[in-house]
Amino acid sequence: MTARPQPGLMEIALYQGGASAIAGHDEVLKLSSNENPLGPPPSAQAAIVAAAARAHIYPPTDHAALRAAIAEVHGLDPDRIICGVGSDEVLQFVTQAYAGPGDEIIHTEHGFSMYPILAHMAGATPVRVLERERRVDISNILAAVTPRTRLVLLTNPGNPTGTLLPEAELAELADALPQDVILVLDAAYIEFSGGHDGGLSLAASRPNVLVTRTFSKLYGLGGLRIGWGYAAAEMIDVLTRIRQPFNLSGIQLAAAEAAVRDTGWVETCLSLNADQRARLTGALRQLGLSVDDSHANFVLARFAGPEEAAAADAALQAAGIIVRRVAGYGFPEALRITVGDADGTGRVIEALTSWRQA
Repeated sequence: MTARPQPGLMEIALYQGGASAIAGHDEVLKLSSNENPLGPPPSAQAAIVAAAARAHIYPPTDHAALRAAIAEVHGLDPDRIICGVGSDEVLQFVTQAYAGPGDEIIHTEHGFSMYPILAHMAGATPVRVLERERRVDISNILAAVTPRTRLVLLTNPGNPTGTLLPEAELAELADALPQDVILVLDAAYIEFSGGHDGGLSLAASRPNVLVTRTFSKLYGLGGLRIGWGYAAAEMIDVLTRIRQPFNLSGIQLAAAEAAVRDTGWVETCLSLNADQRARLTGALRQLGLSVDDSHANFVLARFAGPEEAAAADAALQAAGIIVRRVAGYGFPEALRITVGDADGTGRVIEALTSWRQA
């Protein structure tokens, strides 16, 4: 008899990240992974260099300095913060800790493609619910809740839609869920939404809400993989018991602490994103494309159909530009385009205008 993997593992479809190369192009403009066009702040770069000299020293296991910095910047309780290898790991913690074979995990049809993977990793059953016009519909989520439901995984703002569920509706959903069902608010893009806390106030006042955040997008540290979560102290205690003690290196911790404290850099990046997002959205609409208002650092451009989207993608690639096909997210007729700097936005507009006029 051969060894057999745990239930659910062979149901996992391997995650596909954004492309980073185009045949025949030595240098490409990569707008497929929602990365910060300005990169990490100089303060974080300096912290990385300084921390590299101490790479022979084991990092602290409690992440106390980083948790304190996050708490100071966001006005939170550091004892209710957990840090992980990207917010993905925090999502893995909560699914592993609270779901298993026979349980169900709800996610929406256009949510992060890692959600069904995480459910299968835990041996649970992913339950997909429909959205309404590319927006989360809380009535559909609540209708899907059964006695087997353990978690609801919700991306807000949505990826790849960029749409935002208002805070009042988040509170309504949290209040309507049974107390033994955990609402996980994946707020990887919330900083770009302007003034929303991503559910941190809900997590502060309710025992069954977890908010996850990342350093990969706004802070430009995607290559280092750092994220964090905020929840009731009792839940954080459970998650910490399955966290590897040295899951974050000294270099990761130093870079993240410097980045979160660099509020001037944050404002610079948010201003650039807001300006170029508006510019890109307006130009795409002038080209006759359907584009919802985005609350993230990308826009979802919807074409007449899959064939037109493929043709536009080919035109962009011919111009050395990589964007994201999102058929796997339920949008075969669309392209997700990361908001770049002014030059990058101009290149996208020029390439698509030439394609449209050809």
